[in-house]
Amino acid sequence: MKTTAFFLSDGTGITVETLGHTLFSNFETMDFIRIRRPYLLGTDEVSKVVEEINETSKNSELPILVFSSLVTAKSRALLNNCNCLLFDIYDIFIKPMENTLNVKSSRKIGRSHGMGTFDNYKHRIDALNFTMENDDGENIKNYQLADVIIIGVSRSGKTPTSLYLALNYGIHTANYPLTIDDLNSENLPSVLKPFKDKLFGLSINPTRLHHIRQERKSNSRYAELAQCQYETRSAEVLYKNYNIPFLDTSTMSIEEIATSILNLKQIQRRINE
Repeated sequence: MKTTAFFLSDGTGITVETLGHTLFSNFETMDFIRIRRPYLLGTDEVSKVVEEINETSKNSELPILVFSSLVTAKSRALLNNCNCLLFDIYDIFIKPMENTLNVKSSRKIGRSHGMGTFDNYKHRIDALNFTMENDDGENIKNYQLADVIIIGVSRSGKTPTSLYLALNYGIHTANYPLTIDDLNSENLPSVLKPFKDKLFGLSINPTRLHHIRQERKSNSRYAELAQCQYETRSAEVLYKNYNIPFLDTSTMSIEEIATSILNLKQIQRRINE
C-alpha cells in the first residue's frame, strides 16, 4: 500500500519532514511518496500547491497526507480547499500552547532553523571546526579538548555521528579509526590511553559492514565478510577489556547514536534549542 505525503513550509520544511518521518516509521507496511514544497512565501505559490495536491488525490486510492508549517493566516486558510488529511503544526501545537500559556506566539517565518542566538551559532561553528580538524585520526594533538572521542572500525559510523553531535549540540567530537594493527595487538592505541575516559566505541553487525564496504571497495579484502567479522569481533573485545562503553549501530539512525552517546557519557550540550 502506498500514498503521497506533501510537506509544506514557508521555510526549509525540516520541522514538518522530521515530524512526518517519525510518524511514518510506525507504518512499516506503507510506502510513502514524499513531495517537498519549501519556501512557499506567497499565496499564489500556496494556491498552486493546493491544485497539485487535489490533482494528486484524484489518482490515489488512499487520502493524501499534508504536513504544514505555513505561518501566515492567508496561506493556511488556502489549505482548507485541499482534498487531504491535513496536519497543521500551528493548529495542533501552537494554538493549544497559546491558550494554555495565555500568550500569543510570534509566528515568524524560519525561527526554528535560523541562526538562533550568536552564542549558539558560535558554539556550532567552533564544534564543527574542531570535529573536522580531528576526523578519522588525522590530528591527535587536540584530544585533551574533546568532549568525546568516538572509536571504531572503518565504516562503522564515526564521522557522520561526530558531525551530527557538532552541528546539533555543539559537542567537540574527535574520532579515531581502529586499524588492523590496533586490533591485532589487542591493546588500546597509545595515543588514546591518556583519554580513556573520553572514549566511546561503535560496533556494527559484520554482515551489514560487509555490504557497506562492498559499495565502497567491492571484491576487496577490506570488504570480505570474514575480514568484517574479525574486525568487529576484535573491536568489541577491545572495548570490553578496557571498559569502554559502546553501541551496535547496525539498526540505529545517526540521531539515535548521537543521543545515546550524550546520555551514556552524560555530556552537557552547548546548544539546547
